[in-house]
This record gives sequence, C-alpha cells and structure tokens, in this order.
Amino acid sequence: MPSEIDLQIEAFLQSAPARLAARSVAAYREDLQLWQAFFAGEKISSIAAIQVAQLRHFLLRERQRGLSVRSLRRRFAALRAWYRWLRLQNPELQDPSRGLPMPKGEQHFPDWLGIDVAQKLLDSPTDIGDDWLQLRDQAILELLYSSALRVSELVQLQRHDLQLEAGLLRVLGKGQKQRIVPVGRVAREALQRYLARRPESTDSTLFLNRLGRPLGVRGVQYLVDKAGRERLGQRLHPHSLRHSAASHLLQSSGDLRAVQEFLGHAQIDTTAIYTHLDYQHLAQVYDQAHPRAKHKEQSHE
Repeated sequence: MPSEIDLQIEAFLQSAPARLAARSVAAYREDLQLWQAFFAGEKISSIAAIQVAQLRHFLLRERQRGLSVRSLRRRFAALRAWYRWLRLQNPELQDPSRGLPMPKGEQHFPDWLGIDVAQKLLDSPTDIGDDWLQLRDQAILELLYSSALRVSELVQLQRHDLQLEAGLLRVLGKGQKQRIVPVGRVAREALQRYLARRPESTDSTLFLNRLGRPLGVRGVQYLVDKAGRERLGQRLHPHSLRHSAASHLLQSSGDLRAVQEFLGHAQIDTTAIYTHLDYQHLAQVYDQAHPRAKHKEQSHE
C-alpha cells in the first residue's frame, strides 16, 4: 500500500506539467524516486516524520558513494521543489529542507606540480651551452617557479627591476600594485647566465624574443608548454608554476599571510585555495599510507 510520501510525490509530479517542461518533470521524477526509496528504507511513511538529520544522512550517503556535487544539488533541488508544493497545499507544514544548506558547487583547484615533478622540469638540460634563447627559456622557467610570477608580470619585467646581488625582484602586479619578491639562488644563477648572453638592445625589457623585441605572453606560454611536453610528457601552463610555488611554500612554512604577500593577493581568501591543495595532498598521503585508511584485501579462500 502506498505511503503518504509516495502519494504526495506522485501528486506533485502529476501537477508539475502545468508549470514545468517535460524534461524537468522527468528529472524531478528520477530524483524524487530516490528520495522515496530512501524514506522507505528508513521506515518513514509520513511527511511529518521527516527530519533534517535524515535528509542530511541521505545527502552524505550519496556523496560518499561518489555522486558529484552537481548531481547532489539536483537531488536537493527536487526535494525543495516538492516541499514548496506541499506548503502551497498546507502552509502550516514544517519544511526540514530549509534547515539544510544547498550543497556547494564543485571547487576547481588550480593545476600544480608535485615537488619531485617540479624538480624534474627545472633540472637544466646539459646541452644548453651558450645558446642565449635556451638560456632565456631556462631562466624564465626558474623565475616563474622561484618567484611565483603571473605570466603578465613576467613579460613586463625590466632589467632594472632585478636586483641580482640582493636576490630581489620588483614586480608590477594586478591593479598596478608593486611588490618585492625574493629570487632563489638557482633562479639567480640562471638569470646571470642568460644576461651574460642576452643580445645588446636599446629595449630594457628583461626577456627578449629572437628578434630582440619584448617577449610576449604567447611566447612564454609556448616555451613553458614545450618544456612540459619534452621534460614531463604533459601539457603545461605558466600559471601551473605559480600555483606550484605557492603550494610548496605553504606546505613547508604553513604561513598563509606570507604566501599572500608573496603572490600579491589583495584578499587572503584568494590565497586560501592553497590550503585546500595542501589538505588534498595530505588526504592522498593518508589514503595511501595510514593503516586505518587502507581497504582490507578480499580473501580468496
């Protein structure tokens, strides 16, 4: 015999075509049938018996079995729509879905390289020699990673922005805001080798193209991608080196404010994405190494 929940879900779906497209009705039916099955499994037959804790349990269970946040939001939206319709019939009805926040959208983490992979990328090829273009490319890779520069910041650099002896670099960031960032020893050495072979030019831009003009964003993107394919066997974007530098610095220092200043972020919330990267890395290590996280091997007996 159908429960009160079954009957009211079917009544909602029967009334929906007057307000919704056929595709939306079909989607609601699919999601609400999953809610029906859950309520039946929990021995909940009346609408008044539904509690917020039970709704949360269903959503957590769905997430744990690998459901995407997008699909989870659809499940939740179907339930909310059903409750809105129920309250039109009975304004006194309590709506437990109001006590549950909508699942947040998927968070897209920036691409970044592990420390070992970054090291492999930056290990200088032994056949560079005195070719100034290859020396330039290696210096760019080192500087992008050493100082966590945006590609737009790198192509604007002037020779006088670089203080090699002090190991400092003046950067013009977003909103024309200047900041001073450190330049690591290896990056300084790569820059010295490049500057020793850089063609004489009236242009003071730090990095030049093969024609002696300022190197542009596309040129940097091309050479970084080329290095990624040749040295790592993967596509690579300049921003990945910035993200990698920030993540590695945060992992080793734990100082979010210092990383914020290093990157030139106006708001610390922007920098906080790297704490998620750190936790993501920690979770991966935990799953691989912690004895209580490992799955038991199935017996073959």
